[in-house]
Amino acid sequence: MWIEGEVIERIDWNDKLFSLKIKADIGPFIAGQFIKLSQIIDDKRIGRAYSIVNAPGSDFIEVLAVSVSEGKLSPNLQQLSVGDVIDVSTKAAGFMTLDEIPSSPTEGKQLWLMATGTAVGPFISMLDTLEPWSRFEKVILVYGVREAKDLAYLDKLKQMKLQYPEQFKLVLSVTREKYPDSMNCRISTGLQSGEIEKSVGVSISPQKSQVMLCGNPEMLRDANSILVERGLTKNLRRTPGQITQEKYW
Repeated sequence: MWIEGEVIERIDWNDKLFSLKIKADIGPFIAGQFIKLSQIIDDKRIGRAYSIVNAPGSDFIEVLAVSVSEGKLSPNLQQLSVGDVIDVSTKAAGFMTLDEIPSSPTEGKQLWLMATGTAVGPFISMLDTLEPWSRFEKVILVYGVREAKDLAYLDKLKQMKLQYPEQFKLVLSVTREKYPDSMNCRISTGLQSGEIEKSVGVSISPQKSQVMLCGNPEMLRDANSILVERGLTKNLRRTPGQITQEKYW
């Protein structure tokens, strides 16, 4: 179930938010899936799930994490340096993937990705593949954080805007401070008011849109309610819809 991985690079976005690149042979995975990292602490194995940020085909895995003071594992992960080892689950798992989005002649041609905090990770993995760009006419990422310093991978996302200027739209939401070219409200508030759609010139509808939600339970609950009021339904294998979601804790 576990193999040993070696930290080959780390990025510190701020004093709590960090990324680790880990050399580990976990086998093939699908963009959007997660792995588990673990350590033996006080004679007990502590494991936590982390989405893979990099695209499939890399010879490493990359995770985005935040150190929580009361956390049992994350403070230890933040202390890891290049060359240190960490146990990694042997296989990736999870259904927050584009494979789960209905594919049919009536498929919505707009892909909306809405994430809070570190939950942006699986979406970055997806955006680093060809699939969203070949399947959808518009790809909109709505990325919500508390402070601007929490905007991990922002340079990478801006580069994607340059690469797909007509196809890719990026909406930033910074709730606790003013930040240029971003909303100053929660994602659900911007969704309810219409500010998000107005900012990109694209409207959400059951006929045109597929929406993937990933983040804190409150955002998922509120955004899901708003979308259901708009006529969108939960996407299930037996009954395809337009809303796919995953709780991030």
